[in-house]
Amino acid sequence: MNKWLLLSIAILTEVIATSSLKASDGFTRLLPSVVVIIGFGLSFYCLSLTLKVIPVGIVYAIWSGVGIVLISIAGWLFFGQKLDWPAIAGISLIILGVAVMNLFSKSVPPV
Repeated sequence: MNKWLLLSIAILTEVIATSSLKASDGFTRLLPSVVVIIGFGLSFYCLSLTLKVIPVGIVYAIWSGVGIVLISIAGWLFFGQKLDWPAIAGISLIILGVAVMNLFSKSVPPV
């Protein structure tokens, strides 16, 4: 399977699992708790497969950076999290950092 597709699946399942962690209410609600366990398991499995072909620092930077941005958006959309200008600026810098790394770093394997 394509390394970038696997990394995308790892990111999306981590965001779903983290959102479900909030919804699980401390693992007191069954369905969100099951989604947390399956989501993190699938996320780490896909993440481990990408580490076979992409350096760990690059994988983790992309996984965590994109994950932070997506979970911040999910928190805003689904949980009423407020994002002030400093938070938006910080998230923008994370996006910029991931873009710079992917566009200009020779450490990132080609798509």
